[in-house]
Amino acid sequence: MNSQYVLKGCLVAAVVTVGTQFNWDRRVAAQQTSAGAVKGVEVLTRGPVHEAFAETVTFDPQPGIVVPKAPPDAIEELPPDQKPEGENVAWIPGYWAWDDEREDFLWVSGIWRALPPGRQWVPGYWGQSGREFQWTSGYWADAKESENVYLPEPPASVEAGPNVAAPSADQIWIPGSWVWNENRYAWQPGYWSAAQENWVWVPSHYLWSPRGYVFVNGYYDYSVARRGVLFAPVYFAPGIYAQQGFTYSPAIVISTAVFGNQLFLRPNYNHYYFGDYYGPSYASMGFSPWFSFNSGGYGYDPFYAQQRWQNRQNSAWEKSVQTTYQDRVDHEAARPPRTLVAQQAVLKTGDASLEKNLVAATSLEEVASSKDTALRFQPVTKDEQQALAKHGQEVRQFGVERQKLESKTAKTSSEKPTTESEPARVKLPKSPILARSPDQLGKDHAPPKSHEAPPSDPKVEPKPRAPVVKGESPRSRPNVTGRQPTSKPMPKAEPKPAPKADRKPDPKAEPKPTPRAEPKAAPKAEPKPAPRVEPKPAPKAAPKPAPRAEPKAAPKVEPKPGPKAEPKPMPKAEPKPGRSNAEPKGGKEKEQPRS
Repeated sequence: MNSQYVLKGCLVAAVVTVGTQFNWDRRVAAQQTSAGAVKGVEVLTRGPVHEAFAETVTFDPQPGIVVPKAPPDAIEELPPDQKPEGENVAWIPGYWAWDDEREDFLWVSGIWRALPPGRQWVPGYWGQSGREFQWTSGYWADAKESENVYLPEPPASVEAGPNVAAPSADQIWIPGSWVWNENRYAWQPGYWSAAQENWVWVPSHYLWSPRGYVFVNGYYDYSVARRGVLFAPVYFAPGIYAQQGFTYSPAIVISTAVFGNQLFLRPNYNHYYFGDYYGPSYASMGFSPWFSFNSGGYGYDPFYAQQRWQNRQNSAWEKSVQTTYQDRVDHEAARPPRTLVAQQAVLKTGDASLEKNLVAATSLEEVASSKDTALRFQPVTKDEQQALAKHGQEVRQFGVERQKLESKTAKTSSEKPTTESEPARVKLPKSPILARSPDQLGKDHAPPKSHEAPPSDPKVEPKPRAPVVKGESPRSRPNVTGRQPTSKPMPKAEPKPAPKADRKPDPKAEPKPTPRAEPKAAPKAEPKPAPRVEPKPAPKAAPKPAPRAEPKAAPKVEPKPGPKAEPKPMPKAEPKPGRSNAEPKGGKEKEQPRS
């Protein structure tokens, strides 16, 4: 139990440090020193966003990332001692996420979440794939669904953005998607629809699982400011969380301002990321800046669509977002700090501009006492913390049950028999994280009426997606050239092999330019006509043209060159007329044996 109190002391010290901000007295410095004695605990100010806080929408979903080693057992995580008010707020526990640079796992802290009305949380999990381990993403399922339907891979998306101008400035574009209808996919085109001030529309999309693809129908979620509390990810050295009696309770909050300032998407992991991912190496790892995700053909970012709509009267907004991104790519000093300790160093400078643009983390105590937040907080007793921690274990167990049902060899009594053309249907119990239905919520928490999508377009024919090569990310450029660009360069690449093909047909093309090709071979063969070696290479050099040329030229040339061909000076005259030179040679070879 001693390690529990030591770790809590470390995190509390971090809270006090951030909470006091510029009040750097000796007492805080002493707390920092004592906290620094605990090695192996690093609070991060960059990293993956909990999937239950922000769900990604990718047009052409791919299998989850594969890592070389198994994740550790989930740590015992206690909810913080304060929570947002509301009956529709729940604690969703954290999970292990892969960090490519460390080649190790870091902990994505649990979150307080205002649950999207009418949805239930289905947690993700790490599953074994051969000798490696693969991530299967979580998602917000429709609470009305009584079974999971696993579909075959959807066709390549044909979503290309708006094809008509917006009816008004108050509308946003909802992308199209494939829908399963009567054992086949049909394309449901995109459309314009009215935007909502305090709500974000998450369009219909698919997610990969080992059993098949899961369809998530579109739904309304709270705006990011009303969504809940996102806590900082943490890196634990293995010796820390392996200690007996270890528990962890998050205390550092990540500002929701990162969703308009430091946001990235990594579609091959189905995660949002915040913080410093501006270096060129991150593009090759599949990281994409949020503002280019929509235009690049990867998918749809509801946060960008919402903020673009909110800034519809500001023509310079979009350019300023791109300028800030490029400035951080070009200048390392302009990038946000990566750890809580590095952020404290920024705060010590007293530069207000740096604090506004780069500081992302603050203490839960400060957030709860602030009047600027859209959330109101209430205390959580120790008994409630223990009950919520137990409930978190139920959520993890639910994820284990999902993993068993989605394994490729899983067969359950509740599964209906299927054919190759039918999807697999499996009953899944209700999630422990179950939101209230819209009619059970008050006016401020009830979502608007769902969008009415247009009917499917039978003219659009489904086409299979291009396979993804193992070890390569189809989403690897910061400008997100993704699906659409990768399909367009193919015709441009075809002209390149064409010249190679032209070189092979060259010998076959010789019969047409026969007269031009023969003079080149004639001078080379002339020095060896006397020993009668020419007859053998001559037919090889032009086996096909010879019979075609003789019937036409023979009747015209034979009567005149006949008497002149007998004298020996003929070889001197042959080099000049290239066309007649080849014909007399054939004549001599046939006449000499007769004389």
